This record gives sequence, structure tokens and C-alpha cells, in this order.
Amino acid sequence: MKPMDRMRAPLAGFAALAIAMGSSMAAAEIMGDTVSYEIDGMAYEGYVAWNSNLEQSRGTVLIVHDWNGIDAYERQRAEMLAAEGFTAFAIDVYGADADPQGIEDYRRLSGEMYADRDMFRSRLMGGIEAAADLPGAGGPVVMMGYCFGGAAVLEAARAGAELDGFVSFHGGLDLPEGQDYSAVAAPVMLFHGSADPVSGMADLAALLDDLQDAGVPHDAQVFGGARHSFTVWGSGDYDLRADRDSWSGLLRFLDRVM
Repeated sequence: MKPMDRMRAPLAGFAALAIAMGSSMAAAEIMGDTVSYEIDGMAYEGYVAWNSNLEQSRGTVLIVHDWNGIDAYERQRAEMLAAEGFTAFAIDVYGADADPQGIEDYRRLSGEMYADRDMFRSRLMGGIEAAADLPGAGGPVVMMGYCFGGAAVLEAARAGAELDGFVSFHGGLDLPEGQDYSAVAAPVMLFHGSADPVSGMADLAALLDDLQDAGVPHDAQVFGGARHSFTVWGSGDYDLRADRDSWSGLLRFLDRVM
């Protein structure tokens, strides 16, 4: 179980957001399933959601999980995207056997990714490749993520992942030593809180400068007073307005690039 400011109440939060957004999920036949795949001989387990009422998906949205791995939060975000007509695939960067159980595990596993950027990138690219094999997963592809997942999205962008867009929600924004944004192949969208104690406004400004200098199309939506995990249902940082508005912003971005 996470500390109080990281606890999730997914069903209540999901229902509140769905009502606020006028979600079409009730009218859609949303399907979901686990997906097993391998990267360099190691097993991984993701989650895919799709709308079986549609003859053709609008495209594929990849979701990179938070530091605690794939759980109900990522699965429900995937289902929300499926209700919008996308094939949504939550990729796994820890491995099927990781099974993190608390904050020490979360720190250890995410820390391993930050400490070995080549491994981090290999697992992100492996997830992208696995998504290409999913039934109905053709068309444009966008990667998104929350917190640790938001930082992972920027890592994939800097690695030159050939996708159609990158979206970071309250992600870590620092630029690792020796990296830059020259290889980014698609627009970058950022959703961030002005009161985020993990990556502050100076970090956001530096990232925007880096993207501008590299000629990368980009945009950012800042939510005044929102703290780090403003989209995480049930957390002490949760902000319904920022969650709702950032979700609307995501859908507008997807409409534009997919």
C-alpha cells in the first residue's frame, strides 16, 4: 500500500471524471485483456483496451505506468481511451515478475531505470514494438504517461522513438546528462502543476527552452496551484479541475496528431 498522498481510489475517481467529462463508456463495448511479451528474453505483461463496437481504431495510445507499475489506474485510463475509439496499451517497463509492494520497491525499480538509461530505453522501445503486434493496433501512435510514466515518455522522445506524439502528465522534467531533444520525431505536449514540488516551474521553463532550441513542436498547459500527482484519484494532490481539463487537453492533442 502506498503512503496516504499516493493512495488511489480508482473507482470513485474514475466515476467522477467520467461524469464530468460526459464519457461515452456506457454506450461503448469496452474490452480489456493482459498482453504478455518479451524483450531480450525477459517476460513483460501489459494491458490492452479497445472498443469492440468499432470496425477500425482511431490509432494506438501507449500508456507508461507510474513508479508502482501497472495497476487499476492505468487499466482504467486505457479503458477511457478505448471509449474514445483508440486502442490503448499500457506497457510494462519493470517486467512481469517485478510485483512491487511498497514505496521501497517503487523507488528501487524506478531508480534502476533512471540509473541505466540504455535499459530504460530498451524497455520502452520493446513496449512500442509489442504494441505493433496487437490486433487492430495500426495507424498513428502516441505515447503518454503520468509521473514516472511522464518522465519515461520524455525519455522515449529523446531516444528518437518514431511515434506521432508524446504526452507527459506531471512527469519528471530534468534533462539527463549527455542527452538532448535533437532526435525527437513528433510534437510534445506537457500538462503540469505550478505547485509541483518534484519538477518546478524552472524545470518546465528549461524543458520548453530545450524543445524550442531543438525545433520540436510543443505545447504546455499549466494548472495554477496544482501539485505533483493532480490526476491521481484519491491522492492528497488530486485536483478534479486539473484532471478534467488535462484529459480534455489530451483528447484535443490526439485529435490533432492522430
